[in-house]
Amino acid sequence: MAEWNTYYRNEEDEEDQEEGEQSGGDYKATGRDSLVFLVDASKEMFIKGEDGQPSNFDMTMQVVRSVYASKIISSHRDLMALVFYGTEQSKNPRNSFKHVYVYHDLDEPGAKRVQDVDALRGGKGAQLATETMGSGETSLVDALWCCGNLYSDIKLRLSHKRLMIFTCRDEPHGSDGVKDKQARTKAGDLKETGVVIDLMHLMKPGGFDVATFFRDIISPPEDESELGLQLEPCDKLEDLKKRVRAKESKKRAMARMNLCLGDGINVAVGIYATAVTARKPASIRLYRETNEPVRSKTRTFHTQTGSLLLPSEIKKSQVYGKRQIVMERDEVDAIKKFDDPGMSLIGFKPMAKLKRHHHIRSASFLYPEEDEVKGSACLFSALLTKCSERNVFALCRCVARRNFPPRFAALVPQKEEVDEGKVQISPPGFHVIYLPYADDVRTLDPPQFPTASQRQVDKMKEIVSKLRFKYRFLIEIRCDAFENPVIQQQYRNLEALALNMMAPEDIDDLIMPKVDQINNRLGPLVQEFKDLVYPDNYNPESKPAAKRKTADTGGGAEKKPKVEVPEGELRAHVQNGTLGKLTVPVLKETCKRFGVRTTGTKKQELIDALIAQLGQ
Repeated sequence: MAEWNTYYRNEEDEEDQEEGEQSGGDYKATGRDSLVFLVDASKEMFIKGEDGQPSNFDMTMQVVRSVYASKIISSHRDLMALVFYGTEQSKNPRNSFKHVYVYHDLDEPGAKRVQDVDALRGGKGAQLATETMGSGETSLVDALWCCGNLYSDIKLRLSHKRLMIFTCRDEPHGSDGVKDKQARTKAGDLKETGVVIDLMHLMKPGGFDVATFFRDIISPPEDESELGLQLEPCDKLEDLKKRVRAKESKKRAMARMNLCLGDGINVAVGIYATAVTARKPASIRLYRETNEPVRSKTRTFHTQTGSLLLPSEIKKSQVYGKRQIVMERDEVDAIKKFDDPGMSLIGFKPMAKLKRHHHIRSASFLYPEEDEVKGSACLFSALLTKCSERNVFALCRCVARRNFPPRFAALVPQKEEVDEGKVQISPPGFHVIYLPYADDVRTLDPPQFPTASQRQVDKMKEIVSKLRFKYRFLIEIRCDAFENPVIQQQYRNLEALALNMMAPEDIDDLIMPKVDQINNRLGPLVQEFKDLVYPDNYNPESKPAAKRKTADTGGGAEKKPKVEVPEGELRAHVQNGTLGKLTVPVLKETCKRFGVRTTGTKKQELIDALIAQLGQ
């Protein structure tokens, strides 16, 4: 019989679920993401920038390489392809399309593909691309047809299909209106089949005019939280990486539900994870003869007969009051279910009422789902605007999934923020802060310490002032700028082994304090603070004095404090006959104090002498 240790499933498990899982049968999205890089291989792409800046083709290859490497780490099951158009040579399935070169078919990224893209970087890479593919006529319609065939040839279920076009030419066909019309028609067909087309346009002399041709090619933004069409072309590698990173992956909701604002007023919303703990990948067990992965299965057997138990034969129990409470599986499921998934509005509170210690787990993010309930985005936006204007948060009852316990949650409004390049920094929506119940709040009894003097406080203020970041840097600092050094070292080692590198690349531990810089800033302040707080000649790094060895370990006998027994208590021991409870050293000390002469040093002799003296 299995031990029923918990009533509910651990809520942290919801963040560890596969990204494709969502609550409810109607909201489960399965399949793999797919991404096709469609790169312009015309001569204009190979022109180097001013002051030694890399060419547009070189920047594109660096971005492709970066996405390949990140996908291997984060989503190795996703499918990716690399296709060049405007080439002299042709290489595609059945060679049906001229001037289209499929460098990588739609498949999972691997070490070999990363090496192939590395070979196309830099000056030697440009020369290799010229020798392998060359530059010829451009027919974007053939390139779009080829990419469509790549998707149709895949037998796997694809949950999200995205096509990224990298080019620095706003009129790829020149003045050929027939090709422009054919490309627009084919792009519309792809968008009807669920392919999202994005444009990553690059800098060129004279500027890039999106309205000339590509405005009718690309897909509209899926929602306001995504990066929309950028009118300004990218001229820097970091800007291009940022735009690709914002588009490369589909944002999936952990759960979708209705936010009930009142009787009959429901808003469809999705809950998204803003931060999930990154872990090193688990090791895979392989069969020693063939190196094939092995699968493990768990079976439950009867402890007495050894027979195999079926799931229907297993019950669960909980010990309560020294009594074992046995329940069927259906009874356990019924106890765990409180309500259907959803959120119900309770009321509003000022933001000042929300304290930092109310956060008991990482927050989620709430965003409307217009496809589920029409008008959700409009009502959600009105609620967000009013909460922001009045500086209040919404208090809700939240059941995230089936068989999940209800949670007390605060919806904190957040306005949309964009940077100078019109790239979205933070989307509009509500942060879901999970609040503690009365059972979760602990009463602390901190130990009492001496209060610092005013001089000590002032000196520490000087130290804090010296170590404080500059205000401008403090605003720009972001958690995503600091990588986990343990995980980065793990993947650098794996990358070095997979790519046959001589040694893994060095990593920078960005969270390691800069001790020398700190010491230079502080100067003598540290020693001055020590002189105010610690006693003279105090050295925290010195070892404590060795304890004196006892007689058993070869040292001198350890001295113990003298224990004196009051006369009244001693006479009570004599009358009650309980002098034997006292130790021999206490009896000897008592005999000396009362001037009792003894004939020996044994315990019974000391007791007899005290009785003879005090019993008179």
